[in-house]
Amino acid sequence: MDSLVYAPRKNKLSAKSPLILNSLDPNINNYQSSKEKKSPPGKTISDQLDSLALELEDLDSSGSKGILLLDESENLKIKTEDAFLKTLCVENGKKVKVVSIFGNTGEGKSYTMNQVFFNGEQIFRTSSSQVSCTLGVWAKYDPNLNVICLDTEGLLGITKKENQRTRLLLKVLAVSDIIIYRTRAERLQRDLFSFLGGASNVFKEHFSAVLQKALLKNDGECPAGLGLGPGVIIFHETHHTNTLDNIHDSASVNQSAEDILRQMFANLDMNCDSFSFIKYVGVKTSLKARTSFESLKSEIIKQLESTEIRSPRDVKIIYRMLKKLTEKFQSPINDVNHQQYLMQFFTCPDKCQSCKMNCQLSMGHKEEGEMHSCNSPCTFQHQYQNCVYLCRRCHKNGERIIVKASYHTNRDTTWTSYFNYVWSGYVIECPKCGEIYRSRQHWYGNKNPEDSAVRTEIVHIWPGDKTHFQERIMFGSYNSAQKVVDGVNVFTDMVSNSLQHAKMISDWVNDKIAPSYWRPNHEIEACFKCNISFIPSGQNKIVPSKHHCRACGEGFCESCSSQRCPVPQKGWTDPVRVCDSCYMELEDRGQSLLSGLSGEEQNEVRARYISETVVNSISAVKSVLDIPKDFLKESARPSYWTPDNECIECVLCKNPFGPLIPVHHCRDCGKGVCDNCSSSRKAVPLKGWDSPVRVCDACR
Repeated sequence: MDSLVYAPRKNKLSAKSPLILNSLDPNINNYQSSKEKKSPPGKTISDQLDSLALELEDLDSSGSKGILLLDESENLKIKTEDAFLKTLCVENGKKVKVVSIFGNTGEGKSYTMNQVFFNGEQIFRTSSSQVSCTLGVWAKYDPNLNVICLDTEGLLGITKKENQRTRLLLKVLAVSDIIIYRTRAERLQRDLFSFLGGASNVFKEHFSAVLQKALLKNDGECPAGLGLGPGVIIFHETHHTNTLDNIHDSASVNQSAEDILRQMFANLDMNCDSFSFIKYVGVKTSLKARTSFESLKSEIIKQLESTEIRSPRDVKIIYRMLKKLTEKFQSPINDVNHQQYLMQFFTCPDKCQSCKMNCQLSMGHKEEGEMHSCNSPCTFQHQYQNCVYLCRRCHKNGERIIVKASYHTNRDTTWTSYFNYVWSGYVIECPKCGEIYRSRQHWYGNKNPEDSAVRTEIVHIWPGDKTHFQERIMFGSYNSAQKVVDGVNVFTDMVSNSLQHAKMISDWVNDKIAPSYWRPNHEIEACFKCNISFIPSGQNKIVPSKHHCRACGEGFCESCSSQRCPVPQKGWTDPVRVCDSCYMELEDRGQSLLSGLSGEEQNEVRARYISETVVNSISAVKSVLDIPKDFLKESARPSYWTPDNECIECVLCKNPFGPLIPVHHCRDCGKGVCDNCSSSRKAVPLKGWDSPVRVCDACR
């Protein structure tokens, strides 16, 4: 057991292993002095080495001293907080910051971390091979700067799990205090802005709240600055072109490198608002010279010493944050072949108006006489009525034959077709099966075509496709019933308006013939009990009706004067309208008769009786007209209209429908709108409205 290499695990623990094991566990010294150590009872040195070898089986055997923290499949390799402290050789309770590095594969990320934090020692593996030398995320603690360093797998490398790799990197970014984006290019490339812009959005939308909830649940408090994302340092190395902080053109002379970066983000419609800061470090290196990292190291130390935004955190908190993100965001990701994105450059841009799916044919197919096509199923929309009839018999035989309704069959002559339509209704005829349905085949008990003759199929509605609506118009003039209802509406509105114009006269007459103890109508502006206003104003065009209590004579709304009982002391011997307060008082008193009404008072009551009879007769006219109108509405609605029960709010202004905001239907799109959003009138011949009708503001 004096050997430096433990034979059963020699492929995992190389000659350098004693140093690593010594750094991981202070209780285990160099193997050469292992004889001087006593083994714990019941556990030999071989058992200890075997156990340590299992814990470090993912340690890279090429000389890297970093610790594998997350593998390429997003698995957290260190299972507990104590193991995290022990593996990184950080004492319990130590507060540190986290610095991670990102960039495209082959940009020298691992080399940069070695030079900046470890004085060039190969802590993170570097290689001149074409194969990426860093897979997953590797960690190492730098005691000099009190920093946990994270080396990440490069972007744009050859992998089948590109989306999963991106998610892995974003998790690391979320737990970092400072991230370095390493790039070697003559000019900054779009992939830098795409990655950082996307990371900013992801942190704000997904990571920030998750991290705060996790820490509040476990620790009861969140470290300062956790709501903001990490700070970003872009390390840009060029050989021939000037860096951003060394630009001398007139357009950028008064701008800092950071200002130029933010302007670039804005020009690409990307944001970097979630980051606590963005700094730029640029170096121009000759082809034969070694890269200088002094300016980068100086900027990192400056930001590490700053506690304005983020303070150092307990190492266990960092582990909990990373573990929470790993556990929450680990669902499988379908990696899309990025070559498929090129397809959109040549695919027809039109979308189905009903389901918003794209046409799958090439651009310009309509000019070649080829109709739009999409293999995905469509969804039904009332305003489009996007369904067709298929012959049921042919469908059972494996054929898709579209059938249409018509006024006559192919055997009918022109002069007889209209007679047959009046007698038998519309006809559905299949090219193969002949006549399959008549809407009035019998005097009563006719079935719907869907029950026996046809099968419905939802179809896509493409922009500019008018044939479908034209066929529906031929199919029995589907809005004719609504035209009848509209006619009834016009007549009832005329009657209602006439009553409104007569209201001022009737109020004057009522005041003249009202009993002397009644409050005059012109003095009643609100309900005496609930104070609801009787004066129309703004959107409150519909006001409650005004009523007099026959006992006290004050004005009330209908709900506050819904009770009826005799008021013999005022001369009303039959049950009449009284307010709720008087009703309770009369009930308590037993409605005792108060005799001694004068002849004048009796005449006032008699005049009021006659007046109410006349007014009630006039008001009944509108009520009688409202009954058939409401009855017809539900059965006469055009099929492309959105049903009333689905019209919850105006589609334009979003105001909810109710007694004060009635629903109207746009004759063009069929959606429910309020009166203010449908003040325009125009003809809609495509839907069968030849004269000007109500349309919403969006369709006017």
